Amino acid sequence: MTTAIDTSVLIAIAKGEDQASGWVDTLSDAAAEGELIVCDIVAAELFALLLDRRKFDRILRGLGIGFSPIDMPAAQMAGRIFRTYYKRGGPREHLIPDFLIGAHAMQQANAIAAVDRGYLRRYFPKLRILRPA
Repeated sequence: MTTAIDTSVLIAIAKGEDQASGWVDTLSDAAAEGELIVCDIVAAELFALLLDRRKFDRILRGLGIGFSPIDMPAAQMAGRIFRTYYKRGGPREHLIPDFLIGAHAMQQANAIAAVDRGYLRRYFPKLRILRPA
């Protein structure tokens, strides 16, 4: 099983938020079943928070997370779903990067570890979403 990791999870861990240890346990369990990956968007968002290459590498390496760039089918899926979202009057709170992360997980992984505020369940209903226990 391959698990994609959303930025929300990595930020919680990097900042030592209340759910950080729960996320670490969730990722450890997922890693025992397969590969952990981040896409280009997640890598860029995490780096923007840290602005420190060594800390960035230490977090990803320490959690056993690899890099998986978004492929063309995932990009196309994100575009289709975003267009539906936009046509339905979706608020500007979700932009293309959110849909790219979801489509990457849907196309290139089996699950995503994420804080879901509803858009993943709504626009990626078949995507398995992992949360801390």
